Amino acid sequence: MTYRHPFPLRWNDDDQYGHMNNAVYYEAMDTAVNAWMMRRAGRDPRGDVLAFARASSCEFLESAAFPQVLEVDVAVARLGTTSITWDLAILREGAPDRGAPLALGRFTHVFVDRASRRPVPVPAAVRAAVEAELPVGG
Repeated sequence: MTYRHPFPLRWNDDDQYGHMNNAVYYEAMDTAVNAWMMRRAGRDPRGDVLAFARASSCEFLESAAFPQVLEVDVAVARLGTTSITWDLAILREGAPDRGAPLALGRFTHVFVDRASRRPVPVPAAVRAAVEAELPVGG
């Protein structure tokens, strides 16, 4: 099982070439992951533990444009002690599987203490939600 997050394109998401700007793919991935953590794992972005982006990548395979509605399929590539590497696919709305992605991405969050900015273990609620809901090793 994975989590699908809707991402409707806006007029200003298109660039001068008439398709979704490369930076918007990253916005879609970041939005999907953070929405999942807040909705499914009870993450409070104002809490004592923060999730900092450590690394990200995106392989652009096909373009999209406003007014399309996309979906970000969220899975987990690696669940570590202090970090999670998310395995992401940007798909057209209603795509039955990951067979024809517009883009494939990775996003690594390291969890840190708000005050010290030092790594801390993945919060228990996030770990439990990942283990219960998302495939690890995607």
